Amino acid sequence: MMATDRVIRWSTALAVLGVAAVAAVASYEHAYDLVQAHGETGWTAHMVPLTVDGLIYASSMAMLDSARRKTPVPALARWLLGLGIAATLAANVAHGLGHGPSGAVVAAWPAIALVGSYELLMIIMRSVQVPAGTAAGSETSATPGDDPLRAQAAEAFAGEVAAGRVPSVRAIRARLHVGQPRAQRVRAYLTARTNASWRII
Repeated sequence: MMATDRVIRWSTALAVLGVAAVAAVASYEHAYDLVQAHGETGWTAHMVPLTVDGLIYASSMAMLDSARRKTPVPALARWLLGLGIAATLAANVAHGLGHGPSGAVVAAWPAIALVGSYELLMIIMRSVQVPAGTAAGSETSATPGDDPLRAQAAEAFAGEVAAGRVPSVRAIRARLHVGQPRAQRVRAYLTARTNASWRII
């Protein structure tokens, strides 16, 4: 199961990165043409479009870091992410407006694909990065003999946790061949892992 999960996760990540790379080039060209058409020349015309995508990247990483550390997301990161998305969409739409509404839609698509691909990549990263203190909430209800069991459960139900699903007590009992009390403790542990991986930002 773990090997299959890794193949799915990495193939998805590679597909997302491929789409993001193509969309980034197209979006950059649109923004570059727009910047040039409005008076910027030389190296500044090349650099200005990068500030938009860089802002989206920096803001998203700040939000991801907050999620991993289980700390409040800075309001500035939220605002700058929204501003960056709005800026890249506006630049691409403005570039295509000369060709009418259809041209604006076509020109906007690379920006939408870029932002969407990047956020999908963030979801993948959040699903595999579990904060160091994830299991802290379940330690108090666990017995020393549960440590190997938690590791076994994390491996057995990795797919469900990555997908944001918590297995039932019955499923845990059947898969791990344990009694009701230990299955309940395992479910509490898996719930903590799932919540950490899929915490809403």
